[in-house]
Amino acid sequence: MAYEVPEHYNVSTILDHNLEQGRGSKTAVLWQDVSLTYQHLFQQTCAFANALRALGIQREQRLLLVLDDSPAFPIVFLGAIRAGAVPVPVNPLYRPDDFAFFLLDSYARAAIVDHPFLSKLQQALHSLPQPPLLIVANGPAPEGALTLDQLLQAYQGECPPADTHRDDMAFWLYSSGSTGRPKGVVHLQRNIPYTCETYALQVLGIREDDITFSTSKLFHAYGLGNNLTFPYWVGATTVLRSGLPTPEGVLEAAQRFRPTLFFSVPTLYNAILNLPEAGKYDLSSVRLCVSAAEPLPPHVFHRWKDTFGLTILDGLGSTEMLHIFCSNRPDEVRPGSSGRPVPGYELKLLTPEGEPVPIGEAGDLYVKGGSAFAYYWHHLEKTRATFQGEWVRAGDRYRVDEEGFYWYEGRADDMIKVSGLWVSPIEIENTLMEHPAVLEAAVVGVQLEGFTRIKAFVVLKEGTTPSPALIQELQEWCKSRLQRYQYPHLVEFVQDLPKTVTGKVQRYKLRERGSSD
Repeated sequence: MAYEVPEHYNVSTILDHNLEQGRGSKTAVLWQDVSLTYQHLFQQTCAFANALRALGIQREQRLLLVLDDSPAFPIVFLGAIRAGAVPVPVNPLYRPDDFAFFLLDSYARAAIVDHPFLSKLQQALHSLPQPPLLIVANGPAPEGALTLDQLLQAYQGECPPADTHRDDMAFWLYSSGSTGRPKGVVHLQRNIPYTCETYALQVLGIREDDITFSTSKLFHAYGLGNNLTFPYWVGATTVLRSGLPTPEGVLEAAQRFRPTLFFSVPTLYNAILNLPEAGKYDLSSVRLCVSAAEPLPPHVFHRWKDTFGLTILDGLGSTEMLHIFCSNRPDEVRPGSSGRPVPGYELKLLTPEGEPVPIGEAGDLYVKGGSAFAYYWHHLEKTRATFQGEWVRAGDRYRVDEEGFYWYEGRADDMIKVSGLWVSPIEIENTLMEHPAVLEAAVVGVQLEGFTRIKAFVVLKEGTTPSPALIQELQEWCKSRLQRYQYPHLVEFVQDLPKTVTGKVQRYKLRERGSSD
């Protein structure tokens, strides 16, 4: 990689660089009716860093970010790093007990929350022995808490960045694990520049005159690169949109703000195409579309091309590697594949015994590159199992063809990835078995029309009659007790489950059966 990260480096200086390049008056962020220049974003980021220092936040202390996409996110994220603190963004749609877990696990000294999610976070705070400092963005704060606006107003003035090392922790992202509890993925100051200099510049060819728009949120590794670090690296403009990314809302925003780079996930691309009047929206400003988080079905690629005349570059990335490390190129697309390794990254396929896999055969995917995470917080054994020297085990099975294109063959473990979000089958199985009608349950991911869907195989208690009404009841049962995406799309009632002699459910047999139905 041409760019060498200096030994002493703080990633918040991504903003200083734009001012040095004369971009102070250029628009950095568009959100609703708000427009922020790079100068304004720099000033607000410095103000938040000043505020943290005044509040006694020390270097490497964590801050939990429960924020939707708005200017508050980059201000808080980069301001925390500038002060030497460590921002930990999480999905604001999580439940109160999830927030409590994040706060306890990360030892967060402060929590910054968007006002719409305040009540959920307050429920989490009530369960903690020592609640952290509470800061509310985009709305009023309750007694004993502070508002972000008040802090930004009170602590104006430039703030020199903390003298951090390129190998200091910069931020965390939480990624779901096989136990169902998310794991803290620790990223270093050096990781963001690597993704910008590789994928953003060498695959996307991102430029100063680009306008980025990502339907994946900033708390997600994919969205963080798409809509924050990539555009800021070159002085481009980014469009932020709060709220759920509905097909209509996304198309309206794209038509209004005229992005040149559009990032989304296969499920939403498909949902947009299924909108009866999708073709009437003007996406002529877009020069490239990008997809990640799960494989893009070829039929979605072709329908999108037919409807909008636009190419979708499908790629493979992970929270652990921070962004896309294998991708199709604008002049080199193979629909259905994840493309070829991004410059700066190496890939290899191995058997379970660690032997190289011949071309055309499936193997476990390993990746090497300078954006790899440092370790999983509080998960030493999992960290050791994931790393093989400089190589990171991706957890996916792939095959590579003669031209060097990689083709997805499924997960190497039992975790299910739906719409870019990891789902633990254990959580759903346990929830199903809490229902009074269920004796046993096993959950797997199956392919349906090119998409991964969650299927539950359920053994009912004696005397219970299977019915469509019971299927709906079990789905609602899960929706009310888990995240809204953690429910079985399909339910099949069976007499028994395939098991090993030791009693372990053989999920691979259920996957084969579910995919062949």
